[in-house]
Amino acid sequence: MSVADNYFDKLYKGSEDPWSFRERWYEQRKRNLTLAALPRSHYGSIFEPGCANGELSARLAERCTQLLCSDTSAIALELAHNRLAHRSNVRLLQTRLPEQWPAGRFDLIVLSELCYYLDEQDLDRLIDCARAALNTGGNLLACHWRWPIAECPLSGDEVHRRLHERLGLPRLLRHEDADLLLEVWGTESTSVAQREGLVPEAQERPV
Repeated sequence: MSVADNYFDKLYKGSEDPWSFRERWYEQRKRNLTLAALPRSHYGSIFEPGCANGELSARLAERCTQLLCSDTSAIALELAHNRLAHRSNVRLLQTRLPEQWPAGRFDLIVLSELCYYLDEQDLDRLIDCARAALNTGGNLLACHWRWPIAECPLSGDEVHRRLHERLGLPRLLRHEDADLLLEVWGTESTSVAQREGLVPEAQERPV
């Protein structure tokens, strides 16, 4: 991670919810969009790096068998532990990314408002780690704020452009508005309707 080690701890010392995840409609809407964008209703394993205080994690835990959440901040992980203590399918891990990418493979990786804290070199390493950790049929979802952030080396648009170019995977969904970019990639390009037999897999998609 390219920001200083104590960057996030300083934020959490000032507030248990420094971005107002629980109160702001922007954050609630973003979580709803994120969950609605997932191509599958249920995943075997999900990895959510940069889990913060666990607000999105609580919703992801409802959509999987096993959820691994990580954060560089010990304070954030303590808050996430308190938020997720009732969930038996969640494991928390303190990591600094991309150097300490966890072992294992996942059906879904969620990069939510994380990647612009990395410089270009670290972002490329993280993308490579994520691509290598996706199971066959797996998805990667990324969602990022589009407005400038003074402390961040990259913008949300730059992050998504780099993700798309370096992942080399089919893009299944893209949502763009003034505030955020949300995209989903997959190791397979089958749509939800095709997977559920509503249309033949061989049928040409609408442009």
